Amino acid sequence: QVQLVESGGGLVQPGGSLRLSCAASGMIFELYDMGWYCETPGKQRELVARFTGSGSTKYADFVKGRFTISRDNAKNTVSLQMNSLKVEDTAVYYCNAVNMYNGREYWGKGTLVTVSS
Repeated sequence: QVQLVESGGGLVQPGGSLRLSCAASGMIFELYDMGWYCETPGKQRELVARFTGSGSTKYADFVKGRFTISRDNAKNTVSLQMNSLKVEDTAVYYCNAVNMYNGREYWGKGTLVTVSS
């Protein structure tokens, strides 16, 4: 079955950087739009960045210019480079995969990012 496993979360100071990775298995990776979402207590899970069906990328306004999403189809991974981190970026970050043909959606279990001094 499809599995998404996130890694790379942790504690970082404001202004620092982290790189999140998501390893996908049980799927034909090229057939999926991949993305990252974040969730904090009391708020709905929201888009951070994702690839769209056309191969382009979409970013939330609050991460534009700071975060970069990338994918490696040979390694079945999608990554999120997070720079200039802010306290308000603290959240659980989830990897997301959507099948481009049937719309089935999958989520990883999440990785916690804490930005604090």
